[in-house]
Amino acid sequence: MMLKIWVSWLMIMLLLCSIATAIAQRPAGSKPGCRDKCGNVSVPYPFGIDDRDCAENEDLYLNCSQSDGDDPEKLCFYNFPLLNISVLEGSMIISIPTSYDCYNQSGLLSEVPCIINLERAPYTFSDTQNVFTAIGCDTMAFVSNEEVTYGAACISLCNETVSLADNSSCSGSGCCQTSIPKGLKSLYISSMSLQNHTNISDFNPCGYAFLADKRSFKASDWQLSGWPDGNVSDVVIDWVVETKTCEQAQANTSSYACSNNTNCSENGQGYRCECKDGFTGNPYLSPGCQGNLLLRLSQT
Repeated sequence: MMLKIWVSWLMIMLLLCSIATAIAQRPAGSKPGCRDKCGNVSVPYPFGIDDRDCAENEDLYLNCSQSDGDDPEKLCFYNFPLLNISVLEGSMIISIPTSYDCYNQSGLLSEVPCIINLERAPYTFSDTQNVFTAIGCDTMAFVSNEEVTYGAACISLCNETVSLADNSSCSGSGCCQTSIPKGLKSLYISSMSLQNHTNISDFNPCGYAFLADKRSFKASDWQLSGWPDGNVSDVVIDWVVETKTCEQAQANTSSYACSNNTNCSENGQGYRCECKDGFTGNPYLSPGCQGNLLLRLSQT
């Protein structure tokens, strides 16, 4: 009898956990009366599209390009494709062009840096999710802020073609990686050759430099023998709802963005809102995060 009771209780708890997990992972919603998608990308509040009143503030208003014929709608951030927005992590993923320099046996053919400035204060390039990457056999790559007052660099060398597999260490042979400074709000990325690709241009004509999301970067996507063909990389942007401390924001209740049953968190750039433990939903939308009894039970 006790065994049956225990098994029944275990099954109930497993069911509660699965239901609670499904509820906790519900996509965050948009402001009432506002669209929650642009194309196939969800646009959760505090972001908004179409009407500026759909966003918490001007800095979080995004451009959704209207579809033209067979072309789908595209969500844009600073004219770059925006692929994902996470309220939970306070991040977004955008696609940006790579920097490159190309050579043949006669010398330099082309050199294209990548320059981006996030003028809007709530955004920074994530130093925890992005990694600076260079691809090439004769490549020195630099990343810095636009004023070139601080940054990082790495060197990738090889005298014969190497195979870049997904488990490549990117430790300097055909591929190198390094971290970027914290709080980077503008990008200046450039790649250059140390020896003008002498003796390697037949199998490695170009060097590349770019930021990459650690979670999605695959070295196998890059071929040493390839030429530039609209190369892009996915980059993680950290965002805050306002560039204030929690104390500063909470002092003005009329403009404080966090709703009921939330916590205020800071990352050095400003503050974001998070649901308290045992509550789910969008922490920026009224009436706030909702108590989830099943989730609480599963955590006891």
